[in-house]
Amino acid sequence: MTDRRDFRGWSGAEPAPCWPDGARLAVSFVVNVEEGAELSIGDGDTRNESTYEIREEVEHVPDPCMESHFAYGPRQGYARIVRALEASGARATFSTCGRVAERAPWLLQDIVARGHEVSCHGWRWERHAHMDQQSEAEVIARTHAALTRACGVAPVGWHTRSAASVNTRALLKAHGGFRYDSDAYDDDIPRMEGDHVILPYAFDTNDMRFSPGGGFVQARDFSDYVIGAFDRLWPKGPPPRGCCRWGCICGSSGGPAASPGWRRCWPISPRAPASGSRPGARSRPAGPK
Repeated sequence: MTDRRDFRGWSGAEPAPCWPDGARLAVSFVVNVEEGAELSIGDGDTRNESTYEIREEVEHVPDPCMESHFAYGPRQGYARIVRALEASGARATFSTCGRVAERAPWLLQDIVARGHEVSCHGWRWERHAHMDQQSEAEVIARTHAALTRACGVAPVGWHTRSAASVNTRALLKAHGGFRYDSDAYDDDIPRMEGDHVILPYAFDTNDMRFSPGGGFVQARDFSDYVIGAFDRLWPKGPPPRGCCRWGCICGSSGGPAASPGWRRCWPISPRAPASGSRPGARSRPAGPK
């Protein structure tokens, strides 16, 4: 029987390490920029977003409370995040929705000016699982064009909110210009599909777990967890060499209570002088004391 799903993975035959500058482990820092792209009747969508720190959908009328929650990220949280990154010399990928690029191009321009990557996170902050092929192709093209206009440089990465469709990766390849996507959660090691990179993402090393019932309460819950993941992936002997993925949103990790957890991650570990951060995979600097 040939299974359409691959449960075997590398199975002890992991590829030779390829990180630049001899780095033993890569760390992918992802800041999801979704504020302004959440579903909102006030913006002409058919319904309101139902999930943030609170989980309550207001039906049939605009929801100023939810819109205000999302607005905290660009108004306050973003500055704390980029200051923490600059203090450490690290670079991040800002996974950004197309509608954000249209309504806040200044934010993307600042991200690029600081030397970070901007990648695509869909047009709106929504799943693609039920999109027909033509509609999804149009969403991909519209998102790519909006980010290109705002940034002055074309994005090369894509990550769908949670559920991609069965066509998403093929549509990204057909569009052209995309070098990788993160619509996979099944490995610690990136892999190639032809000349296209699949860079797996992770939900456990993610500040979404500060949401009710998610398991994180104190800022140290986040930092202890992701540093633990780093220490486990840090090779103590020969390769394989993997990629540790961290995810956050500006409105959560950028808040005054949670941001100390993000800052505690720099330096990641005093035992790890030769890791790299994406994009650029440069050797990790010492970071703040």
